[in-house]
Amino acid sequence: METTSTSLPHGTAGHPTPVAEPRLAGDLAIWVFIMAELLAFGAFFAAYAFTRANNIELFNAEQAGLDRTAGAINTILLLTSSYFVVRAVQAAELRAARAAANWLLAAIVTGLGFIVVKLGEYAAAFAHDISLSSSPFHMFYLSLTFFHFMHVILGLVILVAMWNNARQGRYGPGDMNGIETGAAYWHMVDLVWLILFPLVYVIH
Repeated sequence: METTSTSLPHGTAGHPTPVAEPRLAGDLAIWVFIMAELLAFGAFFAAYAFTRANNIELFNAEQAGLDRTAGAINTILLLTSSYFVVRAVQAAELRAARAAANWLLAAIVTGLGFIVVKLGEYAAAFAHDISLSSSPFHMFYLSLTFFHFMHVILGLVILVAMWNNARQGRYGPGDMNGIETGAAYWHMVDLVWLILFPLVYVIH
């Protein structure tokens, strides 16, 4: 009788090599939260698109008054910050606590840069008496960007907590849940801006 054997991957000296099973990065709760937030932003974006379709000339005229350079700078800042967070997670996986903390500090600095640029935009808008009641476009512009702005602030609070934990060497193989959870949230903030910027600042 012929028998069939199942071969397993082997490491050195014939010992089986452990195969890492796929897993969800970070806590499940953060992914539920992220999905809920994306749905909220999605509803906001849909309402903007619908209103714009019925007020195209008004939206185009007032959109031209936005500072696209500031928006582009903020896009670069958030993309750079997300890259730094990725590097921080990679460093933590290698138990390089100091490197992880440094990458997170860089992410915090670029995130703060976003805040400074956005506050400059708001100051210029308020100086020109732009408010939620100025027009449908300005209502959406201020509401959408401020909603995202508050998410950036929350994200920065999370990054600071992650930075403090990384400095203390709390992350490493088998203990990545905290840094992966925070990273997932920060990437969500970045993703939303990558939709918001072209939608509100660029697309005619």
